[in-house]
Amino acid sequence: MALINYLTRIQFDFGAVALLPAELRALGMARPLLVTDPGIAASSLLRRVQDMLPTHHVLYAETPANPTERAVLAALRLYREQGCDGLVALGGGSSMDLAKGVRLLATHPEPLVQYAFIEGGAAKIRPSMPPMVAIPTTAGTGSEVGRGAVIVMADGRKLGIGSPHLVPSLALCDPELTLGLPPALTAGTGMDAIAHCIETFLAPAVNPPAEAIALDGLARASRHIERAVADGSDREARWNMMMAAMEGAMAFQKGLGAVHALSHPLGSIAELKLHHGTLNALFLPPVLRFNRPAVGDKWQRLAAAMGLPEESDVAAAVAALNARLGLPSGLRAMGVPGQILPAMAEEATKDHCNATNPRPARREDYLALLHEAMG
Repeated sequence: MALINYLTRIQFDFGAVALLPAELRALGMARPLLVTDPGIAASSLLRRVQDMLPTHHVLYAETPANPTERAVLAALRLYREQGCDGLVALGGGSSMDLAKGVRLLATHPEPLVQYAFIEGGAAKIRPSMPPMVAIPTTAGTGSEVGRGAVIVMADGRKLGIGSPHLVPSLALCDPELTLGLPPALTAGTGMDAIAHCIETFLAPAVNPPAEAIALDGLARASRHIERAVADGSDREARWNMMMAAMEGAMAFQKGLGAVHALSHPLGSIAELKLHHGTLNALFLPPVLRFNRPAVGDKWQRLAAAMGLPEESDVAAAVAALNARLGLPSGLRAMGVPGQILPAMAEEATKDHCNATNPRPARREDYLALLHEAMG
């Protein structure tokens, strides 16, 4: 049985970020912790958002590319020391996930790892949490409407924590904030959204509303990702990519699959600094081929959503799209050494996304998929 639940408030359109002051007042947030990353901190966007915040807001701008439990605890100390009463997350999925970790530990005991999906942690998460506003600046993760966060724990594992109580109180989705996003980042985050839409659609849980949303997101992203990469100022493309990212995350409640089971452990290797969306893009074609025998007519429905002929090879179409977007040709091109693949295959079997892949995958299956993705 799948939970069907879309219970968060969303303000979506160009100019939505201007609603921030009124929304903070409605939430009763007088001293928010603003969570962002060094890239946003070095841009004019930070000052623009800070000017809309209460005078006594507090800034944490050290979010790593792959958020860590250590960073969550550093931000949590700041939250407590400064007497904050809520959070505003500004950035991509990393900043939003880190803010969710702070939000959780503000009212729940440490350690963070006890709330991971694979530790049975969802049942421990109570609704008593401070309010949170999520403002995405990329169109990829959809974390602004997602129930989960993916954090590199103190023991080195990259794990998902999640509960409907973690969904942000409000999502301010303003496509204007993505105008001019660099082509490579647009491509990587956009393929993250496509991977979410495809994996949630193929996940075996029965949830027709989630599947319809995922297919709509896939259709939007398939039509607009190349336009957004080619012209960062294309407003229609940016609007549709942000909508697709949000829709992909709305369908997360169906579960993800082997693409994410593989990308999570690789993303935990700090020295490699691998981009999550780009990893998803590279894993998507081999995982689609692996899952093909188990998805029935969903294969044709994917093709239709992507604007392809009914009998198209969806995996080949995704691989061709990756190439047109200028993404790396494989894991080897991203600097992934071959000797770590067996360990990554083992970790993939333990990831919470493994359980919702449409076809059961064992360690040897994951190892074969990793070798296929090496390029």
